[in-house]
Amino acid sequence: MSQPKIVFLSLSAALSLAIATAAQADDAKPAKQPMEKCYGVAKAGDNDCKISASTSCAGTAKTDYQKDAWKYVPAGTCLQIQTPKGTGSLKPS
Repeated sequence: MSQPKIVFLSLSAALSLAIATAAQADDAKPAKQPMEKCYGVAKAGDNDCKISASTSCAGTAKTDYQKDAWKYVPAGTCLQIQTPKGTGSLKPS
């Protein structure tokens, strides 16, 4: 076998192995967990985005546990979150 053929076959084999390894790594990634908006659980300045005139976007909640400011939480957990002002809510109040 000539030198260029050996180099080409070696590079082809290495590329095939890299592609197969990358495909396996993608298959091994866990599925993203569904998230939901949970109102009244964010600390001041730690909300994820707006809902009303008082919260224009991320990080703008003026008080802890502001009822119209939301935070993304794993789906199904919002109503179980306890704060000094009550529990999380799926709707602003």
